[in-house]
Order: sequence, then structure tokens, then C-alpha cells
Amino acid sequence: MERPEKAVSLHHHGYNCAQSVACAFCNILNENEETVFRLTEAFGAGMGCTKTCGAVTAMGIVIGMKESDGNLDKPGTKGKSYKLMKQAIKEFESMNGSIICSELKGIHTGTMLRSCDGCVNDAVEILDRLLFDPNEEK
Repeated sequence: MERPEKAVSLHHHGYNCAQSVACAFCNILNENEETVFRLTEAFGAGMGCTKTCGAVTAMGIVIGMKESDGNLDKPGTKGKSYKLMKQAIKEFESMNGSIICSELKGIHTGTMLRSCDGCVNDAVEILDRLLFDPNEEK
């Protein structure tokens, strides 16, 4: 199963949008799925209050897991992570018209821009494109 389909499957299994995106990358990043699941729990439903989309938030989490040097004494990778996040947000917003959960769901307008499954799928596709060699394990 490809990573976008895996993420959507996790969403159908009850993971929130942030959990679905971040946990889809656990195998390739050698991260513990339960830990990532727990860390991303409060980011679903637009951080629990229909603000920044959980799938978008999870893109930042995955970027950090992949790109951070983990150097607590002298962090040296923030600039690269910020640049990748800016690009990920730009692509997501270009594809979907917003990064705000309530706007994506059409809560105030009655016009849905993108379904949660669609947001999850798009976030994973963006991360795959920005961060991973197509020949790497899926």
C-alpha cells in the first residue's frame, strides 16, 4: 500500500488527520507509532478548534522528525526545516485554497474546499515529494 492510501486507511480506522499523516511515516523514519500517535493527538480537528488543519500540522512534525539534527546543545537544522515547512504549506494551500480546518470543511460558508481524507492524502503526497527519494521504502 502506498503511503497516501495508508494514511487515509489510518484515518478511517479512527486516527485523526494529524495522527494519520504522521503515523504513515513511522516506518521509514524508524519512529515508534504509539509515541507519534500520542504526540499528535491534540492536533486533530484543526488543533481541536478548527484552526490550522491537523494534516498541515503533521507535515511540520514529519519534517522535524526527518530533518532535525537533534543537537540539543547547538541546533543547526531549523533553517532547513522552516524552508521545507514554508514550501509544504505553499503547496497545500495552492492545492486546497486554505490551511484552516474550518475553511477546508466549509463550516461557515457551507462550501467544502477539501475533505479530511483529501487533506490527509495531499499532505502525505507533499511530504513524499519534498522529503523522500521515490525509491525509498514505502
